[in-house]
Amino acid sequence: MGPRQRHSRKRAKTHALPIIIASFFGFLLLAGTAFGIGMIGVVDTWLQDLPDYTDTDLYLMSEPTTILDADGNVIASFYTQNRTTVSLDQISDYVINGTVATEDERFYEHGGFDLVGIMRAAASQITGGSEGASTITQQLVRNTILSDEQFDITLERKVREIYLAVKMEEIYSKDEILNMYLNVIYYGHGAYGIEAAAQTYFSKSASDLTLAEAALLVGLPNAPSQYDPTINPELAVQRRNTVLDRMLRNGYISQEEHDAAQAEELQLNVSETSGTGVDINAYPYFVDYVRSLLSDEFDYDQIFSGGLTVKTTIKPSVQQAAEASVQDQLNKFDEDGLEAGMTVIDNDNGYIVAMVGGRDYYADDQHTNHAITQRQTGSAFKAFTLATAIDQGMSPDIIINCNSPQTFDDGSYKVSNYDKHSYGYISLARATEVSANTGYVQVAKAVGIQNVIDMCHNLGIDDEMNAYSSLTLGTKELSTLQMAEAYSTFAMGGEHRDAVAITEIQNRDGEVIYQHEDSPERVLDASVAAEINDILQGVISSGTATGAQLSVNQPFAGKTGTTEAPSDLWFCGYTPQYTMAVWTGHSGSNQRITVNGRRGRTSDLPIPIARNFFNTVLDGVEREEFPAADGQITYQDDSVWEVDGKPLSGGGSEAITPETETAVENEGTGTEAESTTTQESPTSPVTSPSEPATTPEPGPDPGPDPSPDPSPDPPVGPGTGTGTGDGQS
Repeated sequence: MGPRQRHSRKRAKTHALPIIIASFFGFLLLAGTAFGIGMIGVVDTWLQDLPDYTDTDLYLMSEPTTILDADGNVIASFYTQNRTTVSLDQISDYVINGTVATEDERFYEHGGFDLVGIMRAAASQITGGSEGASTITQQLVRNTILSDEQFDITLERKVREIYLAVKMEEIYSKDEILNMYLNVIYYGHGAYGIEAAAQTYFSKSASDLTLAEAALLVGLPNAPSQYDPTINPELAVQRRNTVLDRMLRNGYISQEEHDAAQAEELQLNVSETSGTGVDINAYPYFVDYVRSLLSDEFDYDQIFSGGLTVKTTIKPSVQQAAEASVQDQLNKFDEDGLEAGMTVIDNDNGYIVAMVGGRDYYADDQHTNHAITQRQTGSAFKAFTLATAIDQGMSPDIIINCNSPQTFDDGSYKVSNYDKHSYGYISLARATEVSANTGYVQVAKAVGIQNVIDMCHNLGIDDEMNAYSSLTLGTKELSTLQMAEAYSTFAMGGEHRDAVAITEIQNRDGEVIYQHEDSPERVLDASVAAEINDILQGVISSGTATGAQLSVNQPFAGKTGTTEAPSDLWFCGYTPQYTMAVWTGHSGSNQRITVNGRRGRTSDLPIPIARNFFNTVLDGVEREEFPAADGQITYQDDSVWEVDGKPLSGGGSEAITPETETAVENEGTGTEAESTTTQESPTSPVTSPSEPATTPEPGPDPGPDPSPDPSPDPPVGPGTGTGTGDGQS
């Protein structure tokens, strides 16, 4: 091989090298291009089913519903997440600046994602450090519109997150994004958002946080459990100091502020939540009632996550007086299981201003609200028969045979007064004062029992009732809420208002979505109501409730009620300002009420509860009067009223008052003149504690009589069943 050949071969090798290199890079270019084209297709697929990032509702997170009393105090919260949304100007600048310095120091410079931050995080990982690369906007996206994917550690999720972060920055300002972030992020210990965190750890508003407190909270979202200051205070302080270092490095605080804050000891003032989703600060029975009303109009998510603000009618001063009057009286008697329920209504507007559901809400696992649980009302029901009679034109002066016992319904229904007392021939007004059962059964039959039921409906009692002869004696089970609403109609001169617990509801944006409007309905003429009020004032001045007479200067009307044994003691009373109904007895049973070894009386429990309540809430209140009559009532002739085909009035123009009436009246100062009526059907089961529902009317079959005297009569035929009657007055 000569020199020319060797040179030629050498030149050929030299020319091949560039070709090889060019081919290699060409291959890489082609491969990269192909990969890029392929990735574009893949990324395009990943971005196909994105949520609508322009829908502002998607950025809304669970927010508690807040229940307020009439004075604006928070009495309860319903929630799935403990969160209170606040605006940026309600958050300390220390929190805002600390969050930016710690979570995303280039927040005001990037457009949603930060390449510099990504490279810085990668370098930190290589050198053994740890630093996140997600921007505040990315974190917000991850915790809101991509919350279902936030725990997916995939490239697809990261690409979707970055894309949405960029798009979000095109729609919202930096301040809006930061505000949303601070309301959304989790700070541990059940606190979502900075306001809930400030209240949870320091019992103060986010606007009032000090530099050291703000730095502590800013450091929590990185690892809420690890840095929880209630569990790991030393780690929490270390993290706080890291935040302070970053705030100093970014020029948000001075060296002096930095050093002083780092020198502070950890000072917590923790406010615990129940963890049940329902935090009750006050009036638990009423809160339960309000929750039941909300459940009729809103679904679970709206109530527990919708951020509603519910303004209620409960008035703290009145509620406290009601609770004290109930507790003080119950505590005077050593009887296991003795309970009470009480409802107070403001007559001017129908507002429920007090509700006492029992002795101790937390001592009863069922949380039975005896204010809305239905019980037999005894003679407190007679007021509705009285209203029917006066409305139909029966004179309060009509003379009625109130001797005892008497039989009705062709001899199948026997009725007795309390202790078999015979009151002789007395007026309807006097029969009301002494609570004569024999007289009132006649009145109910004379005016028509169905008409009594219709009157109940007009007064706001919507329950179905059977037209039994004993209805007027209170065999129908009703609640204190129903009784108070009905009696309030008398106090308002015949105008009925539905009982109101909620006056206004706002959504999370402060927009009013419900506003109560006063809509009274006249159901009785003012003159009829005035006559009823006069008669029921007589019950207190000279009848079965003389022990209820007030020391304050206000007119007072009402009616007592007692059932057999007795197992239920009632008083329903009203002044021009308030109407109240109170029940006492044993929860979920017909157990006899005993006081100092004897059977209980209305003068032992409901009457003093009512008296003490009204004397407290009306102390110093100027006297008012019940609405005046607007005309004269034209009463029908007494002869038009019949009972079982016989005249109702049989005593002529003068009442005959036997000795027994005076004896009972004197003996029972403030004591219910209870009745004994023979049963025609079994005792209605008392509503169970967990189900305050209406018990069906009793059937016609006879049942055992818990009262030893008198013995039950034989059964009666269908259509005249009376339910429980013994001992009712």
